[in-house]
Amino acid sequence: MPTAPLRVMLLGATGTIGAATVRALLRQGHEVVCLLRPRHGPNALASSQNIQQQLAGAQVRWVDPCDATALVRDGFADTKFDALVSCMASRTGLPADAWRVDHQAHVQVLDAAKQAGVRQMVLLSAICVQKPLLAFQHAKLAFEQALMASGLTYSIVRPTAFFKSLSGQLQRVKQGQAFLLFGDGQGTACKPISDEDLADFMASCLTDDNKHNRILPIGGPGPAITPRQQGEKLFALMGQPEKFKSVPVALLDVIIGVLSVLGKLMPAAANKAELARIGRYYATESMLVWNPTTQRYDADATPSHGTQTLFDAYAQWVHTDSAPERGDHAVF
Repeated sequence: MPTAPLRVMLLGATGTIGAATVRALLRQGHEVVCLLRPRHGPNALASSQNIQQQLAGAQVRWVDPCDATALVRDGFADTKFDALVSCMASRTGLPADAWRVDHQAHVQVLDAAKQAGVRQMVLLSAICVQKPLLAFQHAKLAFEQALMASGLTYSIVRPTAFFKSLSGQLQRVKQGQAFLLFGDGQGTACKPISDEDLADFMASCLTDDNKHNRILPIGGPGPAITPRQQGEKLFALMGQPEKFKSVPVALLDVIIGVLSVLGKLMPAAANKAELARIGRYYATESMLVWNPTTQRYDADATPSHGTQTLFDAYAQWVHTDSAPERGDHAVF
């Protein structure tokens, strides 16, 4: 028997994964209301209209999720919802932004959602919270704990690397430059998942009992791939000889050290130090399930979902200008 359509409030619809999740939910017949931060500035009207066109089929409500009063009054607006889905995340991962968005805004939305009758939440988190060393990881974990203690049915989705985050060196290679590696480029690996496949997985959490009240690591199809394999594939697709340049991780340590000292006097340097720490984390840690017993990342234990591989996307991007815009998330 088909599942009855649900009324879903969704956060983070302006991101590529959020927009894909809106489309996946609509395809399944659900009613979707997107909560978006109001646009400001001279292009605000055009921007708002463009977003509404991109989210055709869903209702848009312009409310700042960091404003607890507006959430209740204008967001949920005394109407009932069945489920809350969040693809919202801080833009930079800097401490203030992370605790404001990844934690506090989510807590406020969760409280408002419970008042609106929401019984279930699907949260897009991150697989890197398994080994939390950074502010944004601790902020995400703090909200994960709040969600699990809320009494709602929950699904916490922890994806591996996104295609978008692995597109940053495409233009370098197109321009004949070297593909940058940390060390030999074989010390880390991931199982990247496309926006569409991740969105399909997120949407399925609403109706699949096997995904309820669980933390769900998820990757894309195929084996785990290293940064060096990513570079090799790009060069092969472009018909270019391989050209790699190794960057020592110790260089990042020096940069972090210098910026940390300067950060005691200048807030801007402190922010740059945190961004460098984020970069170092992703340069040295695999985006796979961590086995606490063996103290190793385990590709075999990292579930796969979907049909599109990163190399499928590379094959499309090298011949077009369709690579995703990375924006504030370029550091990731």
